[in-house]
Amino acid sequence: MPPVHTALIGVALPHLTVSPEHGQLTGAGVEGFYRAGRRLLSRCRLRVAGRDPVASQAGMTGADRTRFVSTVRTPSAPGPDPDVMVERVRHAEGTERLTLRNFSPRPLRLPVEVALGTDLADLGAIASGGAGPDLPASVHDAGLRWASAAGSVSVTATPAPADALASAGLLRWEFPLPPGGEVTVELRVRQEGTGPVRPPGRATPGVFAPARATGDDPAVDTLLRTCVEDLRALLVRAPAHPADLHLAAGAPWRAGGPAPAEALAAARMALPLGTRLAVGTLRALARTQYTGPGPRGGLIPGPRRDAGPHLPPGCTGTEATLLFPVLLAEARRWGLTDRETEELLPAAERCLQRLPDTVGDGVYVTDGTGDAGPGGLARCEIQAHAHRAALLGAELLDACGRPGGPGLREWAERLRGAFRREFWIEDPSGGRPAAARTADGRLVPHLGAAAAHLLDTGLLAGGALAPGLLDAAQTGRLARLLASPAMDSGWGLRSLSAREAEYNPFGHRAGAVRVQETAVAVAGLAAAGHEREATSLLRGVLAAAGGFGHRLPEMYAGEQRTGHGAPVPHPAACRPAATAAAAPVLLLTTLTGVRPDAPAGTVTLRPLPGAPLGELVLTGLRVAGAPFSVRVSRLGLAMVEEAADGLQLGV
Repeated sequence: MPPVHTALIGVALPHLTVSPEHGQLTGAGVEGFYRAGRRLLSRCRLRVAGRDPVASQAGMTGADRTRFVSTVRTPSAPGPDPDVMVERVRHAEGTERLTLRNFSPRPLRLPVEVALGTDLADLGAIASGGAGPDLPASVHDAGLRWASAAGSVSVTATPAPADALASAGLLRWEFPLPPGGEVTVELRVRQEGTGPVRPPGRATPGVFAPARATGDDPAVDTLLRTCVEDLRALLVRAPAHPADLHLAAGAPWRAGGPAPAEALAAARMALPLGTRLAVGTLRALARTQYTGPGPRGGLIPGPRRDAGPHLPPGCTGTEATLLFPVLLAEARRWGLTDRETEELLPAAERCLQRLPDTVGDGVYVTDGTGDAGPGGLARCEIQAHAHRAALLGAELLDACGRPGGPGLREWAERLRGAFRREFWIEDPSGGRPAAARTADGRLVPHLGAAAAHLLDTGLLAGGALAPGLLDAAQTGRLARLLASPAMDSGWGLRSLSAREAEYNPFGHRAGAVRVQETAVAVAGLAAAGHEREATSLLRGVLAAAGGFGHRLPEMYAGEQRTGHGAPVPHPAACRPAATAAAAPVLLLTTLTGVRPDAPAGTVTLRPLPGAPLGELVLTGLRVAGAPFSVRVSRLGLAMVEEAADGLQLGV
């Protein structure tokens, strides 16, 4: 894949832009304007007075907007100072505004050229190095047009150019500028025959509550606002059901294809912002579920995912199928209506029914695409997902008057007992959980961030947490392991311990820091009472967020943090990414300890006693369908400042 770690990526799906820091689109790598995975424009190179502007500054001014500032020293300038400033504001949905300002004391006559080109290549082809040459252009309206078997695209300019040269792909102007004067050119990139140009998800109001964070650390509000913007930018509609919104996995590489496990995980972490995303995600995935008999019955399909150097690729469909009832159960706690719960309950029941069907006479949930029955590879994190699904699913079925709850609890208890005996590797230092268990009972011993999912037990009635697969002593040992220098990089949790032979700080499952797993670890450690370990990981990932301009990538290098260092980007990481954008919502609500039970009309607060970030106030959250605000003092005491009428503080 072409590297994108230094690129500025504007997102308003199905549109996105990928730009280098200097702002000139040269057609190199993955640069360009895109719609629905198709590159509409690969080159957009500006020259002023026969010169390339000198880049001065670049940055994101929103999830979908990139601003570039550069300067030009014209031939008539008397000294070394530039006399023209150029500002370019590039919007993901296909517009660019070029503004030139004359700061000299004399009038200027500026020749301006914009060189344009495209290959109309598919993003997948670009990623694999298969993009073709530029297509020939034709003059069209006030700009240029390109066409191929993949479609056609045009660029129009306002004001219209004085010259349009199809053979060179050039638009030309000559602008008189008085002292202090300015002129603006707007370029509009449009794919022909594609209907409305507004981003379909981002344009929908009310998907996310307008959450804000204030307090002693001013960076947390910037982080939260950036995350909410990125979540909005990644919203996509189910094609045949436009009211149902869910999240694409990330940009640029994962903005199109299905990623059900990531969509469910991100929607779960974003529940404090409201339940509308959860509803759209659950509805969209319920329509993909296998509903017939057979080994795939109840499965939500998903692609296979690399699991690192120790294990074969895993089936994300298995993970998604277990996450589905968990998201439904917890969304109900946050305020999902009875009508919406009842609508989605049949799909959740089919997911839960897979547990006894796939386990058979055994106890572990094995990985596969639906046709791999009992006796396959049992992954550590899949057992955690399955155990949580059984307990939260049982409570959901009981609350809705459906059968099956007692059987799920009984199986969860058997799994808990077997896991504590058979999935734990004893050693003189206290032992550790195995990464997986093979069909013949062999344990795969490596330590990775996937073990953090053992700490994520899920939310039950009254603000209680479900029991975990580990006992108290094992949980304490895992907490110490996750907080050790081999796992805690200082920027977050490594996906593989630095002591493992296959450790690679850039390996996305072999040592890189993955934001989602770090957030899961922080929340789980805090819930289990291991505040010191949770605080270390929390501070690390928040520091990394500052190093990335508060727009966290899905992963970054697991290099050890030093006193004056900065987090090292991963060249292929998506940024923004759904799980990385949702993770800070989980981190901040972990600090305040908000545990709602909307059906019971209560909310429980369990903040971190040490108040790692000092005073923190979260406003604009949503519990039981109404605005919710909470304050945590510097002493670690929490109080509700705004809540739905009738919502009581739980014990």
